[in-house]
Amino acid sequence: MSGLGVAVVGLGVGEAHARAYLASGCDLRVLYDPDMERAQRLAAELGAGRVAPAYEDLLADPEVAVVSLASPDDAHFGQALAALRAGKHVFVEKPLCRSLDELVALQEARLAHPSLHLGSNLVLRAAPLYRWVREQVAACALGSVYAFDGDYLYGRLHKITHGWRRDVEAYSVLLGGGIHLVDLMLRITGQRPHSVTAVGNRISTQGTAFQYADYVAATYEFESGLVGRISANFGCVQPHQHVVRVFGTEATVTYDDQGPRLHESRDPSRAPARLDLAALPPDKGVLIPGFIEAILEGADPIPEVEHEFALIAACAAADRALEERRRVDIEYCS
Repeated sequence: MSGLGVAVVGLGVGEAHARAYLASGCDLRVLYDPDMERAQRLAAELGAGRVAPAYEDLLADPEVAVVSLASPDDAHFGQALAALRAGKHVFVEKPLCRSLDELVALQEARLAHPSLHLGSNLVLRAAPLYRWVREQVAACALGSVYAFDGDYLYGRLHKITHGWRRDVEAYSVLLGGGIHLVDLMLRITGQRPHSVTAVGNRISTQGTAFQYADYVAATYEFESGLVGRISANFGCVQPHQHVVRVFGTEATVTYDDQGPRLHESRDPSRAPARLDLAALPPDKGVLIPGFIEAILEGADPIPEVEHEFALIAACAAADRALEERRRVDIEYCS
């Protein structure tokens, strides 16, 4: 690959971004983090990247073609919007943004630069298991898919009671974690829901400084009759884990802490087939080589951008349904 100029913003998870760009043959030009010492240490360790004193500084660099965002959730929208307006490709940790109004603003900015690529680092989509399940669904190997269940079990309560998430206004556990399962639901089924209802509570964080729902359960409805059930459970007492169940008329795929299985019979004496497929990607930078390749090859950015926008629309609608305690029709940006 050619030395495409990249700037990485936020050097917690962003350190994995920086290493992935270097491994992809990119020119890691700029590192930015509010903690200047952290940025300086990483630049010295990698032997690449100057340290920017401010976010605006890297946007002014004409050699920076890609801005990679790993900042806190509430910073993503403003930083992504500024980067798009500056004519930069954008790769961002989830969520891309946090409301329909923000989504519309990003759409307008991207339309002004239609060749720009925009991607989110939703790494479960790269796991071998879910790539395989998507292929099986597309080939109708499970029969007609009528239900998708996904549970995001965070198991890291301290990160919302004491970390930066505690201080984010209107923090959403669905956008902050459950979005991984909504992404899989849309990608695996190849369908978009038309409406959603949601309930939630904050029982696990009662008595702490965290003010928002730590558990949310959303039910999505599709024109085909498919029902999707997604939960974001940040207060659960167990290690970090996710659960997926894809129900078809001919077979069911299940993944949980017992591993992935394929059920092809209702006979209780017939054990499910164990699937030797990883449900997690190898690292947090796994999607970056494909993102860079798409830019260099001049691939059409519209299909992926439309998926990213549909994903945020579906999650934002669930948060609205939770707040208003009613069924919400999902508004998609085209």
